[in-house]
Amino acid sequence: MPDTPDNAARPVTLPSAKSTPPAAQRITPWLQGAWLTWLVYRLLCLPTLVHLVNVNHPDILGGMVWQGLWLLPAFILTPWMWRARSPYALLLGSMLTLIYLGASGVVLFIRVYGSGMAELMIYIVDFVLLLLINTCLFILLKRLPSMNKVVKKPRPPRY
Repeated sequence: MPDTPDNAARPVTLPSAKSTPPAAQRITPWLQGAWLTWLVYRLLCLPTLVHLVNVNHPDILGGMVWQGLWLLPAFILTPWMWRARSPYALLLGSMLTLIYLGASGVVLFIRVYGSGMAELMIYIVDFVLLLLINTCLFILLKRLPSMNKVVKKPRPPRY
């Protein structure tokens, strides 16, 4: 039989240990986009917008320095969040973003009673971005291979 497109030899692809499931590949761009948007928003936009909206006009540069210090753990985790392959790093990142989400919720709760609606909207955007990041992380962690199912090769006997 001649080789035709129907019965041509197709290369056999073996699943590699580092391949990620298709669902994880679909959620990764969402995580990357939300992570980068949140970092830029928190570092640059939040201090600028608070300066414009707040009646006390806090210092923009001081706010950016403060946010930079506050985001230092997030900057350290950025390469692992960007690759989104290691379950251990993503689990650590999920715990860290849950802390950020809790702190953002506390600030949002405080601003409800002490600020105007425009300043409240600034912190709502921050909270929603963190919620989106955490949702992506939970979905991604569910789709990644299990961390506790390690297949070990048997050792050859020693003589």
